[in-house]
Amino acid sequence: MRWCRPGAVTTPAESLQLANHHPLAGLVCVQRVVHDRGMITSEPLTEPTQVTLDAAPTAVVRHERVTLATLRPLFDSGFMAIAASGASINGPAFALYRGDTGAEFDLDLGFPVAEPLAQPVRGVETVEPSQLPAGSAWALSHLGAYGSLHESWGRLDEHVRGLGLTPSGLLEVYVTEPSPEIDPTTLRTDLFLLV
Repeated sequence: MRWCRPGAVTTPAESLQLANHHPLAGLVCVQRVVHDRGMITSEPLTEPTQVTLDAAPTAVVRHERVTLATLRPLFDSGFMAIAASGASINGPAFALYRGDTGAEFDLDLGFPVAEPLAQPVRGVETVEPSQLPAGSAWALSHLGAYGSLHESWGRLDEHVRGLGLTPSGLLEVYVTEPSPEIDPTTLRTDLFLLV
C-alpha cells in the first residue's frame, strides 16, 4: 500500500491552537503495510472513549521547540526521511505533540515499525528509534476532511478537561491512506489525548 498526502488542507486542532498549520500539505508517498499496533480500532470511536495504549516500536523524526510558523514543512521532510531510512514501516503515520501547542512544543513524526531501528539513521533529517507512548488516553475518531479536525479535537478536549484531566500530549494517527483521488469525506484520523 502507499501512504500519500495530497495538497493543501487546513487544521488538525484549531481548538488546541494549531489553526491554519495542518501538516498534511504537499505530497509524500511511502510504501507501507497496514498492521494494527494497538492504536487503531477496527471501528471508528464515535464518542470520547478511554483507552489504554500499548507501547509499540516506531521510527521517528523528532523536532524540539516547534512553533506554528515552522510546523507545516516538517511533516513532508520527516516522512520522506523515514521512508528513505529503510525502516520496516507497518502502520499508519502519526504525529505526537508534547507541550503548549499555542507556543513552543515538541513534535515526533513517525510510523510504527515491525522491527526497532538498531540505531539512528543520519541524513538530512535523523530518523530515531522510539516507541509510541503507553498508558491511559482518551480517543475519538475524526471522520471527514482535515479541515474540520478542529471540531473533533475541540469535542475531545472539552470532554477530557470536563473530567478534571490535563492532557500531557496529543497524538494524531492518520488511519485512512490519503491520496489525490480520495474523497476527503471518507478520511479517518484517530485522535488521542494522553493523560
